[in-house]
Amino acid sequence: MIEVTLYTRNDCHLCEQAKELVLELEKDIPLTFKELNIDQDPALLKKYGQEVPVITTGPYTLKAPIERGDLEITLRAAQQRAQHIADIEEGISNGRIQVDTPWTKADRFTLWLSRHWLAAFNIFTLIYVGLPFLAPVFMERGMEAPAALIYRLYGAVCHQFAFRSFFLFGEQPYYPRQEAAIPNVLTYQQTTGLLGDDLWAARAFIGNKIVGFKVALCERDVSIYAGILLFGLLFGITHQKMKGIPWFIWVPLGLLPIALDGFSQLLSQPPLSLLPYRESTPFLRVITGWLFGFFTAWYGYPIAEASMRDSRDYLMAKLRRINNRAKV
Repeated sequence: MIEVTLYTRNDCHLCEQAKELVLELEKDIPLTFKELNIDQDPALLKKYGQEVPVITTGPYTLKAPIERGDLEITLRAAQQRAQHIADIEEGISNGRIQVDTPWTKADRFTLWLSRHWLAAFNIFTLIYVGLPFLAPVFMERGMEAPAALIYRLYGAVCHQFAFRSFFLFGEQPYYPRQEAAIPNVLTYQQTTGLLGDDLWAARAFIGNKIVGFKVALCERDVSIYAGILLFGLLFGITHQKMKGIPWFIWVPLGLLPIALDGFSQLLSQPPLSLLPYRESTPFLRVITGWLFGFFTAWYGYPIAEASMRDSRDYLMAKLRRINNRAKV
């Protein structure tokens, strides 16, 4: 049985005629029929526009004007193609048709990855978010060379501003700019004697024995990857059965908070200064970063699992065929 899709529009006389032709031919050609109104889908409207009615079946497409003869030829061609594919698949599955499909190293690696991708992702994320915390540990113990290497590596992907970073082994876990106006907290300017708008100095300042030493990844980035890791662990505990969230949940819960906090800060400060000046707080960076990481993983990991499941099914079927041939 073949699948036939008719793309229509409102008040389309030719579309009605095309539908009648499909329903007539359905008596002789087994098919499943689906009708889609492109006026209700911007993507389909952009794709087909004024070309409707459009009929698709398998790899074949018919556009207006659609004649009965052309439609019948197309449907029968799709029917023959579908039957031919089914015959080949049946022949391969029962061993009647031999296909030279060797089991390669790439197949072996892909099958392993499709089974263990989540563990690999979780381990990578744990190392990525954990390694920056070793930099202040090394500094505290006087091991400046490995600490400098970590700061240098993460400096390529993070601004590392001291006033937006966590600190270990000091009086406080963070030293925000005084513009953040957090009560009862020593500010970056007070503890370092540096200017708050000197970004190069804020990037270069690692810390000292009094204030402690900064983590090599900023507060927001630490929270993002912590959120990703937390969902990855939950996804693993549930045996990767958690359903993904749709984009209209991911956007307000994951994307919008971090966008509002980050861009309102960016647009309020020099050189843009388009909004009244504001400096975000460590609390807001942590919360918005965590929400972004957690809900982005919730949106993306189930999609990744579905893709990996398809790869597993395909490769396991291929391996079974190879093993069956070896037994013959």
